[in-house]
Amino acid sequence: MTDPQKPQPNPQTPQGAPSPEELEAAQAANEADGLATAQNEIAALKAKNTELADQYLRAQAEVQNARRRADEEVSKSRKFAIEGFAESLLPVLDSLEAGLTVKDATADQIRQGAEATLRQLKSALERNKVIEIAPATGSKFDPHQHQAISVVPAPGQEPNTIAGVLQKGYMIADRVLRPALVTVSSPS
Repeated sequence: MTDPQKPQPNPQTPQGAPSPEELEAAQAANEADGLATAQNEIAALKAKNTELADQYLRAQAEVQNARRRADEEVSKSRKFAIEGFAESLLPVLDSLEAGLTVKDATADQIRQGAEATLRQLKSALERNKVIEIAPATGSKFDPHQHQAISVVPAPGQEPNTIAGVLQKGYMIADRVLRPALVTVSSPS
């Protein structure tokens, strides 16, 4: 006799194959495992998302701080850039004031004092990268550094060369502060 509690083999399924109930139970277990795995993955992704959002906020704050520091540095640079230049001009000021205190100076003494003060001024300008533009007669006219005041006939000179310098120019860091005022030779 057969036991009523024990499942009877299905005559249509081969011996040892799982029954539909066993297949259904295995499928339900697999779905439960898949659901648990998916929930674990969702939790991990949420944690990663929170971590990345935090990193993003920190990076944004860092960028804002760097920008603020850079703005402060630029502001300080602008504010104090003139300090070194002014400091190098103070001896020139002292020399001029000292020269004016001498009441009965001779013309020769005044000239010597003016020449010494001019040397101090040129030295201060050179230390601060202010370079003189004083083109030689016969050199090529450069419209980036020279300003032609007039065109003059200059026999024996090539056209568009400097015939004379009326006023020196000055540059600072490869930028023209004031172009040299020149006369230019005309074509013959």
